[in-house]
Amino acid sequence: MNNIFWCKTCLNMSTRPRISFNKNGSCNACEWSKEKVNLNWSSRERELKKLLTKHKNKSSYDCVIPVSGGKDGSYVTDRLINKYNLKPLCVTVRPPLELDIGKTNLINFLEKGIDHIHVTPNLKAMAVLDKIGFINYGQGYFGWMTAVHTAPVIIASQLNINLIMYGEDGEVEYGGTTQYKYNPIYNIKHQKKVFLNDTYDDSIKKSKLKDKDLYWFKFPKKNTSKIDLTHYSYFEKWDPYNNYLVAKKNWGLQELSSNNPGTFTNFAQNDQALISLHYYLMYIKFGFGRATQDAGIEIRRGSMSRAQAKNLVKIYDGIFPEEHFDNYLKYFNLTESAFFKNIDKWANKKLFTKTNNIWKPKFKIDD
Repeated sequence: MNNIFWCKTCLNMSTRPRISFNKNGSCNACEWSKEKVNLNWSSRERELKKLLTKHKNKSSYDCVIPVSGGKDGSYVTDRLINKYNLKPLCVTVRPPLELDIGKTNLINFLEKGIDHIHVTPNLKAMAVLDKIGFINYGQGYFGWMTAVHTAPVIIASQLNINLIMYGEDGEVEYGGTTQYKYNPIYNIKHQKKVFLNDTYDDSIKKSKLKDKDLYWFKFPKKNTSKIDLTHYSYFEKWDPYNNYLVAKKNWGLQELSSNNPGTFTNFAQNDQALISLHYYLMYIKFGFGRATQDAGIEIRRGSMSRAQAKNLVKIYDGIFPEEHFDNYLKYFNLTESAFFKNIDKWANKKLFTKTNNIWKPKFKIDD
């Protein structure tokens, strides 16, 4: 407990994987936010134009954009079409436990006139992988997240599209490894190690699923060496709230009428129920949840003070998503007792104590 501390600028916690802090106690996400103010974005745009020229008209589509119908994929699509005159192929991996607002937002997005592939991986295989993630790694939606990274590569390799453009690099933007802070192109090895938490190979092996059932969950072995994987946030000053405004205005994005479980926002990651479990598990493992992450974004864009953020985090962080509980039990095929036994297994006993069947923090956020 004596070694735990928080960013002096936002509320990022020292327990966050791969995060670093400077001598003044600011995390690398906040340092990057400051750096972005004076960064030579014109130079980065030239890098983007060079990359787009390299791939434009080399196939029926210039790039693949993974989308859900949410704010970030919609924004990237908007920019690449309307500013850079690209012909993208958008790809959605259907999540388990879909929410109605997510379905509506994807339909609204597609009605604007987008070429799109909706991938529905074997849902039974996905449930197996999601359960492995939940039981073995304390993750909420590992199977779906795997397909989010594998399916675009599979489609790109099949159609000879050699550019895949994701939204933001969360490691750089929100606190994590800075390996690709000054390099826009990463590889499948990085996807496995960082974005899939270095558990990909082990999870596939543990699943004991047949190759035909794992088709959309396995990286292809051929035709991938020429594919450039990148994030749009490398090339433009990333602002999630601005993305929301553009997606709402131009692509029909709708928000919830109330806040999402575990946070004070209502306009992001609304496509599936498992996201709330994912953030709850993050909270009990590391001591920070979705509200902390959302508050950090607001602080860094200058719309919230640290004191305001601290109050919101106290209210919202760590709220269990009761409204989805029955669906979780059915999806993972677990009894209530087995479900919470696994939850308890992942609770960080150095950070939390269980009182009246609720994991409560032992810590208080630094002023």
